[in-house]
Amino acid sequence: MNAAACIRCRQENGLATLTLANPGKLNAITLAMWRDLACQMRALSADATVRCVIIEGEGEHFAAGGDLEEFQRERATLAQALVYHEEVADALAAIRHCEHPTLAAIRGHCIGGGLEIAAACDIRVCDTTARFGAPINKLGFSMYPGEMLGLLRTCGEATVAEMLLEARILNAAEAVAKQIVSRVVAPQELAGEIESAARRILAGAPKVATWHKFWMRRLAHDNPLTAEEKHAAFAFLETKDYREGIAAFLEKRKPRFTGH
Repeated sequence: MNAAACIRCRQENGLATLTLANPGKLNAITLAMWRDLACQMRALSADATVRCVIIEGEGEHFAAGGDLEEFQRERATLAQALVYHEEVADALAAIRHCEHPTLAAIRGHCIGGGLEIAAACDIRVCDTTARFGAPINKLGFSMYPGEMLGLLRTCGEATVAEMLLEARILNAAEAVAKQIVSRVVAPQELAGEIESAARRILAGAPKVATWHKFWMRRLAHDNPLTAEEKHAAFAFLETKDYREGIAAFLEKRKPRFTGH
């Protein structure tokens, strides 16, 4: 990995923050960064002390796609391209299937691979400087299906068609109107809004967040629930956090959840 290009991770009090950094290149993602992103997300997902993961870009931008300068080295042949884009799809899957809630804090360019990373997160919040798109038809290549699938799930076919076929770059107002992001705030308010969102997540019962994520993924498929799945939906009845939550409500106090 280029010494300057990296993904930094910091953790504090149940909150993990991953920062995409590639100075001078609008945080364009290198292959090494994609691989590291997959590894770090899996590690965070398996870490029971983590309750929420924030993904952000360094400085004034989220990420402006893949690092095109390395394509001629890393993606020049069919064999290389298959490996490269499976690595990208693997990193996106690691974000999408993280056990903990994920937040994307978006400012500036959120293009191509950056858009794919944001779309893989559970909740996306941007500021008014944010710009979204994937104008790769101007570069002469198409989006890998394993990457497009996540965009279709998050943005919908009409919006993906607009971005890919017209190469349109959407501003923050358009992004919130098309439900690409949950909400848009002023640039000076983004950090506070992300902090508030994380605080709300951290205030909930940890296992409940994991179960909600599981059921949102499961219910995206039209297959009827089995009897076993219906029973599993009430696993919370056996947890201490459920008893604590009910007790706290009745006693008019804040719950003290432990994840058990």
